[in-house]
Amino acid sequence: MVVRRASLNDDSVGLATRRPPTETPTLRTRRPKSSLLAIGVDAGGTTVRVEAWRGGRRAYHAELPAVEVAALPALLRRLWRRWRLPPARVGALVVASRGIWTAAERRGLERSVRGLARRVRAMSDAQAAHLGALGGGAGLLVLAGTGSIVIGRRPTGSWNRAGGLGPLLGDEGSAFWIGREWLRASAGGGLAPARTIPRGPSPVARIAALAPRVVARARRGDREPARIVREAQRHLARLAREVAQDLRLRSPVRASWAGSLLVRDAWFRAGLRREVTRALGPARWTAPAEPPVRAAARLARTLRDDRRA
Repeated sequence: MVVRRASLNDDSVGLATRRPPTETPTLRTRRPKSSLLAIGVDAGGTTVRVEAWRGGRRAYHAELPAVEVAALPALLRRLWRRWRLPPARVGALVVASRGIWTAAERRGLERSVRGLARRVRAMSDAQAAHLGALGGGAGLLVLAGTGSIVIGRRPTGSWNRAGGLGPLLGDEGSAFWIGREWLRASAGGGLAPARTIPRGPSPVARIAALAPRVVARARRGDREPARIVREAQRHLARLAREVAQDLRLRSPVRASWAGSLLVRDAWFRAGLRREVTRALGPARWTAPAEPPVRAAARLARTLRDDRRA
């Protein structure tokens, strides 16, 4: 199912408009903007990555276990305290988070983090991944990590997506989906984890953590894992076709990838490329230019230095 189309020009990302950013006026000082930190956050389903940049140098970075979106502001406040980082030293903060797509969702997250920096923006983690992978150009991004989504952008700047509905309603082809299908296939033999994993803490992440082992067994030729992995790749290819057709992207479509399942496993990625060719036709695949957290940090630098804001 394809959901909501948006455009860079209609405030889908926020940095391409003249909308005044969410600010905390009491934090203003005469410190030059270039000396202030620009911080990017990539809050995914398994890991929260944070990079703080001053000038052209990375000053701080962290990788933390994922939390719910509502708990993200508290997590960042604790990180600021660990780094002994006063919010007055943060010129701009861009938070790219899962579960964020609509303008209302972005505004809600911005309000919750506004005390952490002079200027803040929130955006979808999938859009940050696309901007990082394709450098702001048109094309498709296939993301398969804990969850899954395909996001596309036209040359005119409009966006569309398929998937990204979470483990209850979607995430077909994701690490979670692969792990869940493997547990289902194994449960017939009385495999204990099929009963115990969903009852423990962080069941989605724990089930997703099974995917690399399933993919490894598929690579060795085990029949049932191979069937599951092939179906996962086909799910992702169908999502890619849906977005490309809706946006009327011209063939060969430019495409890239993100998410742990695709970034870490070239064999799985090669299978996806074959399925996309079957579903959509030839695509021009390019390796991601930069990770999502770096794209968010780059947008934070732009926001920090924008004199119109």
